[in-house]
Amino acid sequence: MDGSLNLVILSMVMLFGSYLSGSIPLFMSLSEEKLQLVSVLGAGLLLGTALSVIIPEGMQTLNMAYNMHKSEEHHGGGGHSHHGADDAGSGSGDSDHHDNPVPHLIGVSLVLGFIFMLIIDQIATSKTRDIEVGGKRGAVSWTATLGLVVHAAADGVALGAAATTNQTDVEIIVFLAIMLHKAPASFGLVTYLMHEGLERTRIRRHLLVFSLAAPTMGILTFLSLTVHGRENLDTLSATGVAMLFSAGTFLYVATVHVLPEVTNLGHGHQHGGGGGGEAGFSKSEMIVLIIGAIMPLFLTMGHHH
Repeated sequence: MDGSLNLVILSMVMLFGSYLSGSIPLFMSLSEEKLQLVSVLGAGLLLGTALSVIIPEGMQTLNMAYNMHKSEEHHGGGGHSHHGADDAGSGSGDSDHHDNPVPHLIGVSLVLGFIFMLIIDQIATSKTRDIEVGGKRGAVSWTATLGLVVHAAADGVALGAAATTNQTDVEIIVFLAIMLHKAPASFGLVTYLMHEGLERTRIRRHLLVFSLAAPTMGILTFLSLTVHGRENLDTLSATGVAMLFSAGTFLYVATVHVLPEVTNLGHGHQHGGGGGGEAGFSKSEMIVLIIGAIMPLFLTMGHHH
């Protein structure tokens, strides 16, 4: 039960952490530069975690499932009829004896994760634009919160899948990446809602919904993945796909969502808000981003497969 206990503890920490970091703007004001550095570090960590922790873990899990499937076929053809449909679905068709479907699955899962976040993002922004034109305030704030809640739920999938692998260090790294990304996100959400002129009790409600999304989704993912038991073939392949899917969402959030926002913000002030200024990061932002991206590599160095 140690994986589920870890997950419950991390989920509680995540819930309180994002709620408290979101409450900061309600009590004090932080300088924008500091907040931006935390955002950049969070984006770097998301990138590093997706590329050097989640993708390798997901690939390894899928390979384990494939090897189990092959050995089942060798011992007694019983496993074949059960899993034939899955293999056909993953693009290997009848040649699943010779064709390893894993590389294909890796690509599909990553791309689907990326596209999923892209669509959610587009829906949220277009809705916000429509409502702003219509001039309804409360609805705008709910759309902003909803967009972030879906982001957070996708983070929860990563945490739940990491918990299923039963490797504490992977779990902790994924947790750190999510936490460092969630803290500025909840902070930003509250700042935006205050700017929109919502009363504090309603802001707290929005913040609570946002804070609950990732832990709830993490626990749900964990439960649904371990329904057949941990070492089961279906569990392994589903965990691998879930991890790669969430890696795709991490890559989207880091590269399309956080980093462009930071570069636009950082140089909007210095050049009077005009787009003519130099694009890119300041030196300190660049260093923090690289540190964030490299950190997961160092954290997994002691982790031998």
